[in-house]
Amino acid sequence: MPSVNKQSLREEFDTIKAQFEHLCTEGKMGSDSRALFQAMLMLFELLMAVFMERHTTKDSKNSSKPSSQTSKDETAAVQLGSKGKGKVQSNARSVNSRTVETVQVAKVRACEICGEDLSKTPCVGHERRTKIDIIFEKVFSHVDAEIKQCPTCQARTKGSFPADMPGPLQYGAGIKSYIVNLLISQMISLKRVQQSIKTLIGQMISEATLLKYVLQLHYSLERWEKSAIEQILATPAMHVDETSLRVDKKNYWIHVCSAGEITMKFLHSKRGREAIEAIGVIPRYGGVVIHDCWASYLAYDHCSHGLCGSHLLRELTFIVDANDYAWATNMKRLLRETCVVVAKRESKKLTPKEYANLQRRYRNILTRGEKELPPIPARQNGRRGRIAKTDAHNLWERLKEYETAVLLFAKLPHVSFTNNRAERDLRMSKVKQKVSGCFRTVLLAQAYCRISSYLQTMANKGHNPLIAIQMALSGQIYDQLGE
Repeated sequence: MPSVNKQSLREEFDTIKAQFEHLCTEGKMGSDSRALFQAMLMLFELLMAVFMERHTTKDSKNSSKPSSQTSKDETAAVQLGSKGKGKVQSNARSVNSRTVETVQVAKVRACEICGEDLSKTPCVGHERRTKIDIIFEKVFSHVDAEIKQCPTCQARTKGSFPADMPGPLQYGAGIKSYIVNLLISQMISLKRVQQSIKTLIGQMISEATLLKYVLQLHYSLERWEKSAIEQILATPAMHVDETSLRVDKKNYWIHVCSAGEITMKFLHSKRGREAIEAIGVIPRYGGVVIHDCWASYLAYDHCSHGLCGSHLLRELTFIVDANDYAWATNMKRLLRETCVVVAKRESKKLTPKEYANLQRRYRNILTRGEKELPPIPARQNGRRGRIAKTDAHNLWERLKEYETAVLLFAKLPHVSFTNNRAERDLRMSKVKQKVSGCFRTVLLAQAYCRISSYLQTMANKGHNPLIAIQMALSGQIYDQLGE
């Protein structure tokens, strides 16, 4: 062999295997020699599969590694065209903003050609040009409470201040909502928020005050969170996922549950079954849980499961890149074609006859794949633990065991092909950690999860984030919920 690569190694092995079978057919191999060579070929085929997988680079296209952890692809073509931007935000503005519009007329007094006086000539039309600018305005609202002394008993009585002015100095709802929006939605650090506020109002607000506004909104959303959880439990399908988050120099986990317009995030120190039980959403859920085939989710058999097709396609791509198995190529093509057919259907599902045909093709591919994969050596006597398998074996077994979950998107219209919804809801949490660092306390991390859940939910409904924050602080959100 001039060089060792995937194609040459596979061709050389196929040549040796064909020669061995030819010698066996002609009877030139004894029974002992045949058994020995069969064991050697089986072992070599398994080692070759492992070699292929170990020397195949994993990136965002053939694995679950994010793009930030893989090398940049300079050959990737730039995809043009607009993508979905989510729900259109309402045109309503927050109460602390206003629009001042003026119209100025540029009059014509004389003809620019002959100089004729046109001051009394009627106008035949207008051409408008517009300039939009921002003027930052700081508003002081003073309330002077009268103090009167009773001429009869000489007692002094003071007038009552408004409920939103409990102390000598406080900031209004406009500043509070702007601060929380910068910290949570825009993911800006505390120091930069302080500087931003100072450039607007000329006063430096302490970090403790900024965090007090965050906690104030956190506590005001407690009832909303309970109501949102009950709404998720009533939906037919729910997307779930989890990601790590640094809190007080320790590794915590954000668990997300998304359904319809609702997004809920929960913080816990654990990732597995203990966290799921503490959160208490999946144990009470009776619909379809869409996820990435994590064992902790599959442990709950009281609900149905749907596996993310994007994860499966990436894993199949890696198997094709590593070993070029025909079954992986065929399975990848089958899932993609089915996804396209379902997406174009108005009913978003296959007919019973089409689904039965899909199952037949699916099982045939796995049957042929079993013959294509190298056999796994039997466990030796006295050995304990799991038998080491290649990625291709593990994926094949998963596809066979969870056939119903893999193909559920083609049977039920409310089950999507991917779990991208949950992954998108978690993406900003990673950006938050990368931009402004970890959280100092668990309470502030919990506040971030609850507030970001609320803002993402309101954004899905088309609400301006500044208005959404003011609604929560004033309690108007509960008027809409009927509480």
